[in-house]
Amino acid sequence: MIDNRKKTALVTGASSGMGKEIAKRLISDGFKVYVAARSVDKMRDLEKLGARALHMDLSDDEAIKAAVETILAESGGVDVLVNNAGFGLYGPVEEISTDEARYQFEVNVFGPARLTQLLLPAMRQKGSGTIVNITSMGGKIYTLLGAWYHATKHALEGWSDSLRLELAPFGIKVVIVEPGLIETGFGDVVADGLIKRSGAGAYAKVTQMVAKATRAAYGHGRGSDPKVIADVVSMAVNAKRPRTRYAVGKYAKPMIAIRKWFGDRMFDRIIVSQMK
Repeated sequence: MIDNRKKTALVTGASSGMGKEIAKRLISDGFKVYVAARSVDKMRDLEKLGARALHMDLSDDEAIKAAVETILAESGGVDVLVNNAGFGLYGPVEEISTDEARYQFEVNVFGPARLTQLLLPAMRQKGSGTIVNITSMGGKIYTLLGAWYHATKHALEGWSDSLRLELAPFGIKVVIVEPGLIETGFGDVVADGLIKRSGAGAYAKVTQMVAKATRAAYGHGRGSDPKVIADVVSMAVNAKRPRTRYAVGKYAKPMIAIRKWFGDRMFDRIIVSQMK
């Protein structure tokens, strides 16, 4: 066990999937771990392991501030912040309301940004800390009907890169983790939302194809276990000089490489071919 008994970590989106596994790993590493999500009840198992569970809705500034105030009062801040919470909004751009798109950005970009802002002063005073932003291979690539989701992940990538440069003089590290296909509930949530929103109408045919492909990709043992993300986060926060990026999980590295080296038209053909 790594001796991190004097260090504190906060993991958002810890009620399920990657966030829950990251929290478990950091607890086993010896961190004092705060876990945050909209549903505290879904984090009772983490409380039994020693975590401190907090309610946090990343679209609610007052909820974010209340959670941070609790952490500052009890621990004086955090040494590690893992911005993991997020969700995928899929559907035709024409049929997604601007309110839905704004909410996607609130949860995936502005919420983590606000949380980071509030925790940074204490990190600067310590002259150390690590911020881990869980983006996605979707921050480097794109998929059919995923315009708004990919927009948020691309935004978080660029935001993180600039943040890394401005925080380096204060001894604070910024790390990006880009998960590939991970066995979580992501696929069903995306597919259900697609059918509900656009299962009929002008985009019905492509919607049905994307929903079918998404369901087939997730939940059948075809993806990586969320623990692989937890392992990488553990390695990054305990490294003296972590990498700036970790592409982890099934398809992450090859898909990012194909997008980078083969160009847009080839990548377009590959994505569309998966829908047939």
